[in-house]
Amino acid sequence: MGVAVEVEGLTKSFGSQNIWSDVTLTLPPGEISVLLGPSGTGKSVFLKSLVGLLKPERGSIVINDTDIVRTSEHRLYEIRKLFGVLFQDGALFGSMTLFDNIAFPLREHTKKSEAEIRSIVLEKMDMVGLQGAESKLPGEISGGMRKRAGLARALVLDPEIILFDEPDSGLDPVRVAYLNQLIVDLNAQIDATFLIVTHDIGTARTVPDNLGLLFRRNLVMFGPREQLLTSNEPVVRQFLNGRREGPIGMSEEKDVAQVEAEMKELEARGGDAHNGVGPKGATGGDAVPPQLTPTEGLPERKAERRRQERVARMLHEFDEETQAAIRKSLPEDLLAMADSGTFAPTRGQGGRHWAPDADQTGATATATLPRQGGGA
Repeated sequence: MGVAVEVEGLTKSFGSQNIWSDVTLTLPPGEISVLLGPSGTGKSVFLKSLVGLLKPERGSIVINDTDIVRTSEHRLYEIRKLFGVLFQDGALFGSMTLFDNIAFPLREHTKKSEAEIRSIVLEKMDMVGLQGAESKLPGEISGGMRKRAGLARALVLDPEIILFDEPDSGLDPVRVAYLNQLIVDLNAQIDATFLIVTHDIGTARTVPDNLGLLFRRNLVMFGPREQLLTSNEPVVRQFLNGRREGPIGMSEEKDVAQVEAEMKELEARGGDAHNGVGPKGATGGDAVPPQLTPTEGLPERKAERRRQERVARMLHEFDEETQAAIRKSLPEDLLAMADSGTFAPTRGQGGRHWAPDADQTGATATATLPRQGGGA
């Protein structure tokens, strides 16, 4: 099973330019989370901070009992081995075959024999549908195949956390749909913790267990996907509906008066209906569409049951629309327990919680882990 990533009070700046402040969230172990946000809001900076490539000015990132913001270089090196990363463009070496690209981490970080490496590489290539492409160069294959090769490379060290930096970038809608299904299938097979940074609304609505949005140097919301997909928060609705009216401008923050005027005009036209989308981030009239499930023949996602139990425990903390959406995804036994109080809805364990309020940044129902600032 993947590990939890606990982020608390994280603040990052470059010189006088603040990127984001006081970001607090937890990626639950084994679950799929998606982080949305307009261009330039620091989503990729957040990913780099999670693996220790950038150091925040304040806050903590706790993985396996270690705060990587304050730990030693030796311990950070060991923690990084828990990660796999799929970069935007695949980040393949152009002069290497796909086999050698995918084998690269094994040759750099392990003492495995070439026979063992070959077995692992072919297994991972098979998992992403690249059988028979070992000898091809990156320049000889399509963008979608390069993404899958990058994903195979991210898998070879059997990571417990995988970061996806805009995996849909440069792909047509059909390839994005195939890639989304592949991500869900992989999660079912390896049960690792996934974090996807994306602009793709279809991905955000159907792939994740949890959904968050960065805007104006803050984490606007983070929680179960149903919470954001049924949200009335103006910036969330604007982003999920892909419309001009709202707080997000073309390049810089809009004037408050302009936003208010646009919102009044939008309401006068009947909300989001004039754009052919539902009133709460919906397309096709379904605010919370069914979540993608693994391809037939693959195991069920272990994280699905864990997630159901987690959200059932805090079901009554959400507003009515979010509760109604979550109820549709819960099995009868958990609904009965939530309604009867067999387990009391809780603000989390160990003092941490997922906050359903729009002005909160969320956390987790897992216990607080002790911080370690030192080495291994």
